[in-house]
Amino acid sequence: MEIVKRNNFEGLIDNVYQTHCLLQENAQRNVNLNLTIRNWIVGYYIVEYEQNGQDRAKYGANLIEELSLKLKTKGLKGFSISALKNHRTFYLLYPQISQTLSGLLQSINFQQNNFQIIPDTLKSQTTSDELTIEPELLLSRLTYSHFIELIRVDDSTQRLFYEVEAIKNNWNIRELKRAINSLLAFRTVMSTNKEAVIGKIKNLKPETNAEIIRNPFILEFLDLEEKSEYSETELETRILNHLQEFLIELGTGFCFEARQKRITFDNEHYRIDLVFYHKILKCNVLIDLKVREYRYADAGQMNLYLNYFKENEMSDGDNPPVGIILCTSKSDTLVRYSTAGMDDKLFVSKYLVKLPDKKVLEEIVKREFDK
Repeated sequence: MEIVKRNNFEGLIDNVYQTHCLLQENAQRNVNLNLTIRNWIVGYYIVEYEQNGQDRAKYGANLIEELSLKLKTKGLKGFSISALKNHRTFYLLYPQISQTLSGLLQSINFQQNNFQIIPDTLKSQTTSDELTIEPELLLSRLTYSHFIELIRVDDSTQRLFYEVEAIKNNWNIRELKRAINSLLAFRTVMSTNKEAVIGKIKNLKPETNAEIIRNPFILEFLDLEEKSEYSETELETRILNHLQEFLIELGTGFCFEARQKRITFDNEHYRIDLVFYHKILKCNVLIDLKVREYRYADAGQMNLYLNYFKENEMSDGDNPPVGIILCTSKSDTLVRYSTAGMDDKLFVSKYLVKLPDKKVLEEIVKREFDK
């Protein structure tokens, strides 16, 4: 950092600003580094247990599910079944990270009770002729969110291509995801102007500090609360406030559970606007708000939420969850065709007696939208 030596007020401002930016960036790097190391070590623990645990046969194929459940009862966030599977894959695909652990773990006085990580003696899973990037470079330039995208790439050569280009071009997560989804590795090989093909990826807005800190992985790691305001517009907030108050005031069994409840599949985060539990129906009620007209993809998204709740959130004695999609307008024909063959609970045909008329909820949305 270059110290501004001008003996004036502007120099003071510059010094404070430069110091703040430098140390804030350093803090972000450290958080991301520790998150990445933690997840790699968790992956190591799982693989080590699967291979050497004396009682591993007791859990068998359900090991990940049991581990996720037990960690949840301890109040830990970020250890869903899919997250733990990603940690295991991350460890298996990046064994070279073990080379950097010794100094890092000693610096924080890291101690373990059961499985000992001795980085210098871990057997590398890379062959002698396989190209890899130095682990220090990987960890200093890529976040865990980058690695989540990279482990989706099955071919090791293509994965190396994306690693190199992500570091070289300083890609953020969105840019890396865009490159992988658009088969950039294949298109680059086939193209005569390779730099032009790669250069087209870097045209997105850079991530702000707020976006980095609000990354769900980081929030879970730091045990920070996710704010619903992070993903809501002012209009959506106002409408959801009214819907939440209206349903609670009905007094017919609605118990508020969550707002902007996040569910994550790999590196994709989805948020369910409102989640209630209905004591009389003994089921969750999920409300998804769209401040626009109805689109056919909305039904598929709600069906995703319902299937997730059936598998991960239902308790013994619960009925299947109910989904309600609220839009500012809709085509009845489009709704009919886009929901054909889906669970009829999507539009609550079974529970209409206990639930408020959907038209009343739609009126709340339209009234607020037209203000």
